[in-house]
Amino acid sequence: MSPIRSATIAALASAVVATTLTGCQFGGAEKDTSPIVIAADLELSGAAAPVGRAYQRALDLKIKQLNSSGALNGREIKLRLKDNRSDAAESLRNIADFSSDSQVSAIIMGGCSECAVGAVGTINEKRIPTIALAASGAIASPVAARRYMFKLGPNAVDSAAALTTELRRKNVRKVGLLYSDDDYGREGALALSRELNKVSIKSVGEETVKSTDTEVGQQIGRLTKPKPDALVIWTPPEQATLATNSAQQAGFRGSLFFDAGAAGDLFLGAAARATERATLIFTQTMVIDDVIATTPAKAARRQWFQDYTARFGGYNGSSSFAADAVQLIADAELRAGGTAGKVDRDGIRDVLETSQMDGLSGPIRMTPDNHSGLMPQALTTLVARNGRWRLAG
Repeated sequence: MSPIRSATIAALASAVVATTLTGCQFGGAEKDTSPIVIAADLELSGAAAPVGRAYQRALDLKIKQLNSSGALNGREIKLRLKDNRSDAAESLRNIADFSSDSQVSAIIMGGCSECAVGAVGTINEKRIPTIALAASGAIASPVAARRYMFKLGPNAVDSAAALTTELRRKNVRKVGLLYSDDDYGREGALALSRELNKVSIKSVGEETVKSTDTEVGQQIGRLTKPKPDALVIWTPPEQATLATNSAQQAGFRGSLFFDAGAAGDLFLGAAARATERATLIFTQTMVIDDVIATTPAKAARRQWFQDYTARFGGYNGSSSFAADAVQLIADAELRAGGTAGKVDRDGIRDVLETSQMDGLSGPIRMTPDNHSGLMPQALTTLVARNGRWRLAG
């Protein structure tokens, strides 16, 4: 080899080494393999535990699916979970702990509306993106005071409109309403009253129930005494089951209509007989096995339903909201970019605020003016037949 050629090769090798070292030293192509840490504050004990445990199962399944999918660019989601015991004060302590952990990208809160509303101040102060799965509209509105708070799940005004459309279609003239004594229940009662007035359906009475109540016979007795054509049940799933059984025991022969908040398990179990032919307003994913998968979004919902059912032996309607929350946060984390290994919470918040996807729950659209993402089109009409919910029609 000539001296000139040898020197040239040596020079090229030195240049390559120098370039490689420069890239390493100044972060040219360093790949971020840090975990995406999502915290969850759920009702795993106490009055709301059945829904909280359904959320936990959904989070575990969705995170497992994403981690094995290869879609996270070499990263993995880690879940940090705390039980709020269905107590707003305990929930607030959990939120404070999560927000002080610099590794946590975002928080998912469960079905407790009081917990989510009570945590808004801390969430804004700590500037940590949070998606609540609870129902109250006060969680995400007014947006100006909820910059870091987002909400998934049906909205009261949308449920009321869909219920009223179905009541009118079935020629119902008089209804009685049982609603939960909380923000979402009161919000629903007001929204339903407005919708009923538009179509001249008369309310013959309203009664309230607490989430801790284990007996609602007296309320149902007062509602059925005027012989309404239908009862509207706007409560959590446990109280909806109690109301259904009480209506049967009272000899009520009218129709039963359930708001989306009453949705629980696909199979109705001991309440099957009392619930037969009842109507529920909820998302299509609850009965996606009745739907032909004509789009990628429907195919994904059907696969989610099958995976959840295969793993847990049944299906809970609320599970898709938790799964969609994980997807939204993971997507926002990847799109926000930032320095490898350092969480950019403001960047995640900004991405969440303009997120759009055809989720497992249905179409989801977040905007700077609307932090409650589930679109009205996600809701459909279901009917109880032979011990489970089915697509109406």
